Amino acid sequence: MKKVLLFLVTVFVSSSCKEKDVASPKNEVLKNYADIVLATYSDSYDKAKELQLKVNDFVSNPTQAKFEACKIAWKDARIPYGQTEGFRFYGGPIDNDDGPEGLINGWPMDESYVDYVDGFTNTGIINDLSKYPTITKSVLKTANENGAETYISTGYHAIEFLLWGQDFNPNGAGQRPYTDYLTTGGTAKNQARRGLYLKVAAELLVDNLESVKAEWETNGKYRKDFLAMEADKAISMILRGIATLSKGELAGERMTVALTNQDQEDEHSCFSDNTHVDIYMNFKSIQNVYLGKYTRSNGQIVSGVSISDLLNSNTVSVEKNKLVLQSMIDADIKTKAVFDAAPFDKLILNDSQKKITGSINALRKLSDEMVDAAFSLGIVVDNEL
Repeated sequence: MKKVLLFLVTVFVSSSCKEKDVASPKNEVLKNYADIVLATYSDSYDKAKELQLKVNDFVSNPTQAKFEACKIAWKDARIPYGQTEGFRFYGGPIDNDDGPEGLINGWPMDESYVDYVDGFTNTGIINDLSKYPTITKSVLKTANENGAETYISTGYHAIEFLLWGQDFNPNGAGQRPYTDYLTTGGTAKNQARRGLYLKVAAELLVDNLESVKAEWETNGKYRKDFLAMEADKAISMILRGIATLSKGELAGERMTVALTNQDQEDEHSCFSDNTHVDIYMNFKSIQNVYLGKYTRSNGQIVSGVSISDLLNSNTVSVEKNKLVLQSMIDADIKTKAVFDAAPFDKLILNDSQKKITGSINALRKLSDEMVDAAFSLGIVVDNEL
């Protein structure tokens, strides 16, 4: 036993001595990770810009065709953003004390905080002209989560609600009419304010994504600090991000809560019925980080030395890495089954619950094995699991 412990200490110390060497495997892992983060946020920003253009075009001249184009652009924007979720949970620029995560992806939301809901036509910021005489980025930013966590006024899900409305459709998504935005002969009321709100929310989304992306640019402040960090600490943070997403967030908050409550209000994208995409893209984020490979929106592949490579190169951790890779395949299959059986709001109510449970269990196991694999290299993951 003493020989084994001595060997582990030797491995840990010798690898630590090389951390200042920019060509060391650990530093190559960090650089590749930073490149993947930048590429994913860049895609998220670009897709949000495309959404903003569609929104502006629609509001300027509302038609059914333009309304549908906005919805398509919103769904397209969720694909890269869903793959950024593994970059969270360690106090990076997305969710540190000043991070904009709550402004970008806050949920679940009390939709009556933003606009009318079934049976209440005068609710929300849009219809409250006395309290909110103007709608600006500053107003919406200040209003976000002001008074309650569900008081979401910005980000993807506020925009989602403004495009789809509440979901009362058992066979599909919400069915808000595009005429809610017609200033002549339109439905509901305050159509011009609703259009302005949609435009401002889209602009604010772009601004916030740009701010995170800038931190990871080649000369970005956070990227420089991250790459200068002690290597084991940085790798521990990376693993904390994906292990927490896998178990506490994705398996827990995003699936177990909805399954337990059997309430579509607890699903991530409840207005558009896009939750199955959110779930699978979140899993892809875990996979991308661990395997060190991301396929960009344009098909370009960003890849390099991965955490898996690092573990696989050491006799102490190679078997642990095999277990992680096996669990990764299992989690992929079972989470894809949830994706294929969409919509999620139906899955939580019928026999397909077994598919969700299978994905939850696989993701929890994957998280535990990633943490265990890191520990085999002397890297302790300070997680929130």
